[in-house]
Amino acid sequence: MTIRTILVDDEPLAIQGLELRLQPHEDVEIIDTCSNGREAIRSIKTNKPDLVFLDIQMPGFDGFSVIQGLMEVEPPLFVFVTAYSDHALRAFEAQAVDYLMKPVDEARLADTLERVRQRLTEKRGVEEVEKLKEVLAEVAPDAMENVDAVGDDGHAASRYEKMINIKDRGQIFRVDVDSIEKIDAAGDYMCIYTGDNTLILRETMKDLEKRLDPRRFQRVHRSTIVNLDQVRQVKPHTNGECFLVLGSGQQVKVSRSYRDVVARFVH
Repeated sequence: MTIRTILVDDEPLAIQGLELRLQPHEDVEIIDTCSNGREAIRSIKTNKPDLVFLDIQMPGFDGFSVIQGLMEVEPPLFVFVTAYSDHALRAFEAQAVDYLMKPVDEARLADTLERVRQRLTEKRGVEEVEKLKEVLAEVAPDAMENVDAVGDDGHAASRYEKMINIKDRGQIFRVDVDSIEKIDAAGDYMCIYTGDNTLILRETMKDLEKRLDPRRFQRVHRSTIVNLDQVRQVKPHTNGECFLVLGSGQQVKVSRSYRDVVARFVH
């Protein structure tokens, strides 16, 4: 898998330094370099790279303006490279893969590229299934049912988040979804419980559900999602309701409307 890459920085020495550090990574192909934000937008739209290393502080269009200028196209993955640490929060809010400080540390860069490879593998896997579905829909509609089954089993896990970035109390927390026990909704805010910590995420429950694997994360109440892998006990209650006991000992009531969730534990 070749990672088609564009480097964007208004300092030629910074681009040269990054080129040197990327040379040992044979799967990274630098297809263009840009010295300002406007050049970057044109090049990204024309060349459609997989990855862009993007400086933040540039005259005219800064790094964040470049991302805003690509709203109407399918964006590549972005890694911000900057001499200033005070932009880290905005970088993660912009869904950047990573945030590297100048001069770029080689070991840190290697870790970032591993993360990029994982994201691209997941993305390409989903795209291949979707392309196959489009072809089959035209030439063999009857086969679509089987493809859907294969897609659900073979690629479902890769469509969903494994880590979630949560900005809370002025910090960015990277939360492994495996550690999440339950999620409670409070308007447009989500309370994320991980057993030893509670974090607040500004996002609607509907949008958050799209990011989580539904085979594991199920709604058990109008305003509560539970990680089924964290359920340790099912305790029946009155009127067809019951409680789920989680790994931390917390108990979550399952309303009658969602009691089919409990059937997963009864074999």
